[in-house]
Amino acid sequence: MNDPALSESPSAAVLEEGGPFAREFQGFHPRRAQQEMAAAVEYAIRDRVALVAESGTGTGKTFAYLVPSLLSGGRVILSTGTRHLQDQLFLRDIPAVREILGAPAKIERLKGRANYLCLHRLDQSDGMLFQGVDEVRDLARIRDWSTRTDTGDRSEVSGVADDASVWGALTTGAETCLGAKCDYIQECFVYKARKRAMAADIVVVNHHLFFSDIALKDEGFGEVLPEYDCVIFDEAHLIPEIASQFFGFGFSSNQLKSLCRDIPVAEAADKSGVALDTPVRELERAVNEVVLSVGAER
Repeated sequence: MNDPALSESPSAAVLEEGGPFAREFQGFHPRRAQQEMAAAVEYAIRDRVALVAESGTGTGKTFAYLVPSLLSGGRVILSTGTRHLQDQLFLRDIPAVREILGAPAKIERLKGRANYLCLHRLDQSDGMLFQGVDEVRDLARIRDWSTRTDTGDRSEVSGVADDASVWGALTTGAETCLGAKCDYIQECFVYKARKRAMAADIVVVNHHLFFSDIALKDEGFGEVLPEYDCVIFDEAHLIPEIASQFFGFGFSSNQLKSLCRDIPVAEAADKSGVALDTPVRELERAVNEVVLSVGAER
């Protein structure tokens, strides 16, 4: 390394010829662009300044930001645009880099509430109507898995698609969660995941959760993410579209359908005698008509 900026960077040294990565990773080839990016990220973290880095295919950008993140000694939030990359970082990339560096950093992954099984809703599922063999089969698999999982992360369930309709009845959003009033608060997978994240050094999230956390703070509610020294966005090109979802206004047909599904369950437990069957059916029919008309226009 002849460049002073690189020669003075511990992060770049890790990625140079003869460094830890070259010794531990078979087939690893030092790349100057990767070393330059690692040094730039290191200095940005140290000096607490913003950095925008664009790298071409084959640069090795993931290691270029993971190495300085783990060497920094501070708390770092890593935010991705997709859950696929989030899982890859948490399950594969970060553990590999941490082992090579011998870094004692504690790593946790945190997803949005809808990615975790709601134990209250699972308990209520006996009183819900499920349509078709697929939903009944999926429910049985989820119930079996629920007795073994430590995280409640729905991506763990084999044989049940992430977009399976049954998940709508077994997960919850911020507007429907019972919070501290829930009988399952101590066992709640969301509560436990957030507690682990508060004690972690590296927290892997996605952009949806990151900007949701900012929106909650702006509205005066408690934060989801811990205080951090640095945030690194991967897949940053997705930020404008995702951020606009949290700083704009709107509602979706799925939210209305979820409301229609939840009302009968709440009504069954209500003793006021107010009949909501007809309004619920009318709302459900109106939502379906709008969805069909929009689809026809396309």
